[in-house]
Amino acid sequence: MSDFNVLAIAYDDPDAGVKFSKSLHETGFAILKGHPISKNEIDQMYKAWSNYFTKDDRFKDAVQPGEVHGYYGYKSENAKGSAQKDLKEFYHVYESKPVPADVESETRSFQKKMIAIGAELLDWLDNHMPSETRSKLSQSLTDMISGSEHNLLRVLHYPPLPDNVEAGEVRAAAHEDINLITLLVTGSEPGLQAKDSKGDWHDVPCNSGYITINSGDMLSKATGGYYPSTPHRVVNPPDQENRSRYSMPLFVHPRPEVQLDEKQTAGEYLDERLREIGLK
Repeated sequence: MSDFNVLAIAYDDPDAGVKFSKSLHETGFAILKGHPISKNEIDQMYKAWSNYFTKDDRFKDAVQPGEVHGYYGYKSENAKGSAQKDLKEFYHVYESKPVPADVESETRSFQKKMIAIGAELLDWLDNHMPSETRSKLSQSLTDMISGSEHNLLRVLHYPPLPDNVEAGEVRAAAHEDINLITLLVTGSEPGLQAKDSKGDWHDVPCNSGYITINSGDMLSKATGGYYPSTPHRVVNPPDQENRSRYSMPLFVHPRPEVQLDEKQTAGEYLDERLREIGLK
């Protein structure tokens, strides 16, 4: 029997911060329900971006050398340690960088609300982690992201699988996230799985209206492993469900000069990881 008990926490629960810290500590994951982003806003985002990914115009938005925002084509990225590229394309959205005009209105509103929720969740952790863990931080988590221009909204499209998928090719191979925490509104299709400490994989609940949160490598490093960075993946669909899947994770990042531990700043660690996954 698995101990992978991801808590579903009501946003307005008086004990939400305590429960959130507990779930993230025990599993690296938590679920937030009853949050301020409406189903209509999420649906509008998926509608706008699914339309974007059907157009050949997206190729003119390809990320330029030396830049990190823009369109990344199919099979651009591999998980750390994986020889095969993931079966996906995506667009990187930063607050200070332009986005395509036909998705800008929906995207900026959604992005702003997600970043605000992310800041609130880090405040919950600041207030409810053990004092011994807090003492490991170079500064509070909320201070780490103050003024950060590195928060990344990644809009992902996993196309229907082609007939010639090679053995071992998957939509997103097992990986850990780089950042502090990741916020993910429920994807357009299921497929997200997380790995428990015993090595067993579990479907992450995908109920409409949920935001799934997971801790990343930077949070794990900064807290001495108190909040683990849990491996997760997106599995290929069965034949009868072989259709496009869309997903919109927000990766909450500290400023690059923030010291994560005695060895690395956030910027140094980000550069290292981007090289490992083929994006730098």
